Amino acid sequence: MTTTPNTAAPTRLSAALAAARAEGRAALVGYLPAGFPTVEGGIRAARALVEGGCDAVEIGLPHSDPVLDGPTIQTADDIALRGGVRIADVLRTVREVAAAVDAPVLVMTYWNPVDHYGAARFAADLAAAGGAGCILPDLPVEESGEWRAAAAEHGLDTVFVVAPSSRDDRLAQITAAGSGFVYAAAVMGVTGTRNQVGHLAEDLVKRTKAATDLPVCVGLGVSTAEQAAQVAAFADGVIVGSAFVQRLLDAGQDEEAGLAAVRALAADLAAGVRRR
Repeated sequence: MTTTPNTAAPTRLSAALAAARAEGRAALVGYLPAGFPTVEGGIRAARALVEGGCDAVEIGLPHSDPVLDGPTIQTADDIALRGGVRIADVLRTVREVAAAVDAPVLVMTYWNPVDHYGAARFAADLAAAGGAGCILPDLPVEESGEWRAAAAEHGLDTVFVVAPSSRDDRLAQITAAGSGFVYAAAVMGVTGTRNQVGHLAEDLVKRTKAATDLPVCVGLGVSTAEQAAQVAAFADGVIVGSAFVQRLLDAGQDEEAGLAAVRALAADLAAGVRRR
């Protein structure tokens, strides 16, 4: 398969990353699944990400078999699914968050729900909701043509995921097909918070940057300002999900405490990506 770089005008996502770069820092990207702890609570929590300092938001589409996600996000997905969350609720979450914050809002989802919904329909509905793009971690580039065409028609970015196991030729193929940024899943295994930043992350970013001019954002299990600062030293963006989800889980039924904890963590991480 032959792919060509995206040469369209800057999107909301690329503009947000460029603004962070202009400030001499990495961007902070926060993730939360839709419908967790409830649909309304998830909307408020996603807003809290930006209120605390996130530059972009990823809204997860809960999945019954989130094979790439660790136990924390699996727990949140299970809560959302047991609460009856549907794609319509995910789109509602995007719509209400995008209307309330000055930050791009993406959906992160496995391919199967989008395929069942219809790629063209999902792209149109996501764009109508104010979404900025989609992260599709399990969609092979070779099978992405239909989605990328629909996304491009509606001005949506398509973010692909690379991993330490990706060969250099594969990195070139994946990054040539994507837009917005490249998601570097810089640990081998499932997602989740880590105690330290490993060497695999920096090496993956270096190899990915050799293959593309797109920003490279790292998902590594970051949960502290110190870790955020470490990753920000070599990456264009720091992606944090499990740590935010854990704050909401820890708060239990006390929604205000959960929102406050999310804002506080976002502020702490935002300070971390700004360290020189």
